[in-house]
Amino acid sequence: MVYSTIMSDLVSDTARTETLWASVDPLGEALHFLHMSGVIYTRSELTAPWACAMPALPDCLMFHVVTSGHCWLEVEGIEPRRLQPGDFALVPHGEGHSILSARGVPAANLFDLPREQVSERYEILRYGKGGAATSLICGAVRFDHPAAHHLVRLLPKLIYVESWRSPQMEWIQSTLRLMATEARELRPGGETIITRLADILVIQAIRSWMAEDPSAQTGWLGALHDKQIGRAILLIQRNPARAWTVALLADEIAMSRSAFAARFKELVGESPMQYITRWRMNMAVTWLKEENVPVTELAERVGYQSEAAFSRAFKRFIGVSPGSVRRNAKV
Repeated sequence: MVYSTIMSDLVSDTARTETLWASVDPLGEALHFLHMSGVIYTRSELTAPWACAMPALPDCLMFHVVTSGHCWLEVEGIEPRRLQPGDFALVPHGEGHSILSARGVPAANLFDLPREQVSERYEILRYGKGGAATSLICGAVRFDHPAAHHLVRLLPKLIYVESWRSPQMEWIQSTLRLMATEARELRPGGETIITRLADILVIQAIRSWMAEDPSAQTGWLGALHDKQIGRAILLIQRNPARAWTVALLADEIAMSRSAFAARFKELVGESPMQYITRWRMNMAVTWLKEENVPVTELAERVGYQSEAAFSRAFKRFIGVSPGSVRRNAKV
């Protein structure tokens, strides 16, 4: 009787665990980490002819939303795009580019143009020669979480969403209208609302790329699609302090050690232990920049038994000491 009860409980626990994991979406969890920290937002009121050159902003994603009129977007190495109202363009790698009223118009450096500073992170640009009008909302934003950095590195040079072709056209248009209204009226809290709406639009653009581009089905993103390897990645990311081994991870996802190690490296491009180390160190960099906690505590958070062992591993992987990262973050 006792044996039967124990076995019944074990079966129930296993079933509950399987049901829980079946509901987990590794790709969705990766997108969950895409919380933007705004660098600057600009409402641009432009009259033809005009052209603005956007300087490169390393570690930033830059986006442009046309709210009225039209313009051209030029990114080196990519066919120029004509943007119309409702179109959304994302330049994910902070690469310098230009937006123009027409092809061939000489571009002025954005930072050389007079702008009205509304707040620390919000400004209005009025520029042009009095011709046809175009309005845009532009932003330069950052993602701070290591999972977000990993995903952003895989994105193409340009993601372009034509909202009138999108299956989600109605809500995208509603979002764009609300963003345009907030930018125009500048009511209390408007900057926060624009940031949240930009979050949604950027994530939607990335989702569209992931659904349509074959390259999004390979590498780390492809590994997240894999039922077992995707689960292993989530286990590592959710609990970096655990004393992970290849054998333990393989056991957690019901694979043999050798099969798991081979499949993980095939899909992710590095061994499980290399991925664990990189994830731990990237998390440590984030915490060093954002939190004022002792290095000893950070070492424990990422699975090291002593500050000395963590510091040695950190410097070997990142190239500088934990203290150096923290000091530079305060500059």
